[in-house]
Amino acid sequence: MSRLRDARVAVFGLGGVGGWCVEALARTGVGHFLLVDGDRVAPSNVNRQIVASVATIGEPKADVMRRRVLEVNPSAEAESRVEFYNEATAGSYRLEDWDFVIDAIDSVDCKARLIRHALSVPSVTLFSSMGAARRLDPSRIRRAEFRKVAGDGLARALRGRFRKSGEFPQRKFMCVYSDEAPACEELGSVVQVTASFGLTLAAMVVDQIRGNGK
Repeated sequence: MSRLRDARVAVFGLGGVGGWCVEALARTGVGHFLLVDGDRVAPSNVNRQIVASVATIGEPKADVMRRRVLEVNPSAEAESRVEFYNEATAGSYRLEDWDFVIDAIDSVDCKARLIRHALSVPSVTLFSSMGAARRLDPSRIRRAEFRKVAGDGLARALRGRFRKSGEFPQRKFMCVYSDEAPACEELGSVVQVTASFGLTLAAMVVDQIRGNGK
């Protein structure tokens, strides 16, 4: 429990995946959070995002998530940044101050930038979420090293981006993904899948803390 209290976790993207990851980590006893998302709660988020309710529509997701963390654990430290991680903001983040970075970003460009940034810091453990949209079966969620993720469009797009730029991550990293074929043509997400992605990411953090004393 003391290792959980001391753990420092930065979560980028607080939507259907990242929000549930933070919720689980806060309830498990993690004591320090950086919560990053430039978006505000919209009515379309209510079906799957822990930050979204009728009462929070219009509020910054990062601020709502910070409030939830402190309601669960008033002794926790939680910083919210209402902005997107992108080319303009990346230089303002000291990722070396954090033990874990959770990538729950949707944008391929921003995701690739965060992955390269996090993996350039030897002390950081990165866990990344691949695509949860258009999946319906949470039993098909898997964990794998990035290069072994199969059947995921977001992972495929990231590999293409790394090849095109010639800038590859400096280390291997683990991902959460689904091996289920997309269930529909239109983009959409269901809470049983997005939440399960987030809870799986939280479990990976806790397993790492338990396993190596970080």
